[in-house]
Amino acid sequence: MTFGATPTPSPRPPRRSRARRFIPLCVAAWLVLEIWLLTLVAGAAGGWAVFLLLVAGVIVGGYVIKRAGRRAWKNLTETLQAGSQEAAKDPAASGGGGNTMPMLGGLLLMLPGMISDVLGLLCLFPPTGKLIQRRAEKLLTRQARYTPGSLGDAFQQARMHQPDGKVVQGEVIRDDAPQQPPRQDPPLPR
Repeated sequence: MTFGATPTPSPRPPRRSRARRFIPLCVAAWLVLEIWLLTLVAGAAGGWAVFLLLVAGVIVGGYVIKRAGRRAWKNLTETLQAGSQEAAKDPAASGGGGNTMPMLGGLLLMLPGMISDVLGLLCLFPPTGKLIQRRAEKLLTRQARYTPGSLGDAFQQARMHQPDGKVVQGEVIRDDAPQQPPRQDPPLPR
């Protein structure tokens, strides 16, 4: 391998992913829809009703996030006090996965708008929250297989550290990779 050689440029520019193309459009459409729904509710129930709904969403969302955070902290301290031996036997006792949907639901409730409030309530309702979590996990796991360095890859790496006994931590050493001799610097002059 030569160090001075420049790679030849490809004839086509790199292809943008669908997510990078459509996420800004989806966010803009979501914002327009939220504003439109707020104006509809304001026309039907009045401006004060919309204001009270928005304030109630912030208060309830803050309460939900605070409660989920306290539960996560309590689970963490109990796990640390019990010792890592028992936590390795029972991964549910480590308390990491049970607070994701309440935290997300509380955050969505705190965002102003009707659609985000409905999505937040769906995250808080246990059957739909578990369904959303399973679907997101499947999507991120499938995405991790195809695109290294993506959010799904980070999700897969985070799953590796759960003490469920399915993953053995270690380092992969490939025999088919050419071995490079160690670099030896010339001795310094005296």
